[in-house]
Amino acid sequence: MSVVVGIIAVMLGVAALCAIYRAAVGPSILDRVLAVDVLLAIVGGALAVDMVFNRHTDNLVLLVAISIIGFIASVTVARFVTDRK
Repeated sequence: MSVVVGIIAVMLGVAALCAIYRAAVGPSILDRVLAVDVLLAIVGGALAVDMVFNRHTDNLVLLVAISIIGFIASVTVARFVTDRK
């Protein structure tokens, strides 16, 4: 089981580094916002893996809060972009 968690941790780490790179270098504001949204999804996935591996639900409220923040941020930016055009 710990080998699987290690592989998942490496995959999430590489994905997080790619998202951070895109957020820093992104050619447009939409690329940066999408990268931050992906980063929030990666953090949520890491929290879910932690809860499955340790067999607890202590982080469930944090996971829901991160999901709601990511959704609201994405909708807000989408509305901002459509109003700009």
